[in-house]
Amino acid sequence: MTDEVLTRREGAAAIISLNRPKAIHALTTAMCETMIEALQAFAQDDSVGVVIIEHAEGRGFCAGGDINLLRRSALEDGGISGRRFFLHEYRLNHLLFTYAKPVVAFMDGITMGGGVGLAQPATYRVATENTRFAMPETGIGLFPDVGGGWYLSRLPGRIGHFLALAGARFDGAECLHTGLATHYLPVSAQGEAKRRIGEGEGIESVLSDLAEVPPEAKVAANEAQIARHFAFDTLEEILASLEADDSDWAAKELATLRTKSPQACKVALRELAESLTLESFADEMAMEYRIAARVLVLPDFAEGVRAVIVDKDNAPAWNPATPKGVTDAAIAAIFAPLAPTEEWNPL
Repeated sequence: MTDEVLTRREGAAAIISLNRPKAIHALTTAMCETMIEALQAFAQDDSVGVVIIEHAEGRGFCAGGDINLLRRSALEDGGISGRRFFLHEYRLNHLLFTYAKPVVAFMDGITMGGGVGLAQPATYRVATENTRFAMPETGIGLFPDVGGGWYLSRLPGRIGHFLALAGARFDGAECLHTGLATHYLPVSAQGEAKRRIGEGEGIESVLSDLAEVPPEAKVAANEAQIARHFAFDTLEEILASLEADDSDWAAKELATLRTKSPQACKVALRELAESLTLESFADEMAMEYRIAARVLVLPDFAEGVRAVIVDKDNAPAWNPATPKGVTDAAIAAIFAPLAPTEEWNPL
């Protein structure tokens, strides 16, 4: 157990509150284990009608996983502790995806990486004016995990491919517009929503009653361009499509993509394509665990975290440095099955 995850009851609602504010509630292995234990206990408790996931003080919701822990693992223990983290985090993601009771996630604040993995399996996903949603992993040589392959591949109009490759940040209005959120509530209404849900009012009626009309979703103006330029299944074709467009928007997105790890971008594209062929979320997590176990110890991850998190020079030296240098064989090796005793499995 850890005090970085707090639980409490409000009537029929069991509330899980992330409590690591200095790290914007980024997840550790112990936090994942604590949430698993809490969810398993709530599942067996007939007095619990709904589980709410929120953040405690600070800029929540959840900024992702403990990236520094993962980098140390890559550099110091051959990825052993990093793989242990992914094992438990992905089991938590799968537990939420298959949970028998309704889950309400309040995506209030920064919702990135591991935070997306907590919010997207929820029955109800509540965005606010503070929501900042992103899967920025290609910028640190990782990939959109925690079920990202499943969620992003199934968004309309290649929006998911845009999020996965460019690491685009969506506000609450954009989350509602694209289906990443089910409701948009002002921050000031969250307390009342939790109270009324705990008192036994219908979740849908409470959230609908307290919802407000969000601002216009900025991404709506760019959906046609996203659908056109991100329609391709290879990174080279996407880059070429953007290069052939002389609009300011295309130039901006092209410049953004050129800062990302070519390896991570190619992994993400294959991940999203493969995800659509999978029959279950457990299959998704098994695939993502294979990817994670391997990219964790490839050069781009440690270098990406160095550039963005450690030294903050934002000048990663990717290896390979160009899309052409990332071969089909190298990508296939990242997706290959692990040894039977090393494969991921659900709880």
